[in-house]
Amino acid sequence: MRTLLTRLALPLAALAAAGCTTFEVPDGQPSTSTTAPAPSPSAPSSSTPAPTTSTAPSSTSAPTPAAWVLGARPLPLRPDGFGEVLPTPPVLTNRSLPTPDLLPPPTDGRYAATVGPVPADVLARSTWQRGCPVPVAQLRYLTMSFWGFDGRAHTGEMIVNATVADAVTRVFATLFAQRFPLEEMRVTALPELDLHPTGDGNNTGAFVCRASTSSTSWSAHAYGLAVDVSPFCNPYRRGDLVLPELASSYVDRTWVRPGMVLRGDAVVRAFASIGWSWGGDWSSPVDIQHFTATGR
Repeated sequence: MRTLLTRLALPLAALAAAGCTTFEVPDGQPSTSTTAPAPSPSAPSSSTPAPTTSTAPSSTSAPTPAAWVLGARPLPLRPDGFGEVLPTPPVLTNRSLPTPDLLPPPTDGRYAATVGPVPADVLARSTWQRGCPVPVAQLRYLTMSFWGFDGRAHTGEMIVNATVADAVTRVFATLFAQRFPLEEMRVTALPELDLHPTGDGNNTGAFVCRASTSSTSWSAHAYGLAVDVSPFCNPYRRGDLVLPELASSYVDRTWVRPGMVLRGDAVVRAFASIGWSWGGDWSSPVDIQHFTATGR
């Protein structure tokens, strides 16, 4: 199946409602938990834009920018089955869409994480099926705090391999302390694997029972041993292919924007501290979003 975790565009809530999510622009039972202090509110963030304020419309107000609807614009297909790589729409060139809360956000401004077996209802809406290379008993369901591009703290969810669960929560504790922004963090749903490409997905996730891109071998994601971080801001590149297909402006790594993973930064160091490698170090493909425990 020729698809990346990065191509998945529709939020889980939108899939359940058979609809789309519109963003106005500008610009189980847990077995363990951890907490860490949030950064001082007085310290300015270097990576997260301040929340946008709005004013009542008046006769002299500027026109309201167009809304961006995730997953609403199917792309023309290339011969290889991926979408056409198109210029990034202006509203996404410095991406800062707000995060819908699928889980209750943290109430005290502190990082919190839980680790536990994958609940039956979560498993049912995941990509796990009989024939996947890892049994359910070897997977764990995580919830973790993260900062959104909207400057707010949110709670995300992720399925990973049991052998790396605690280590992954430590990585995201570091990202929370650094206020590194993530747009969403949710479990990928099975129907998403067959959606027509729209090229605008930005979900940070781990377990997806699928083959590697352009391969018949199982991906490290199929074992819960890889994480893709802010994929739109950190696109996969191979030859003339960019995934997500609308993230072409983020191929320029000299134009630094929030959510970008850069060589030697806090995100790369956090994953390196648990022994994971980074796809940004690969020569072909270059997979900047991808962190893996297996080297693949």
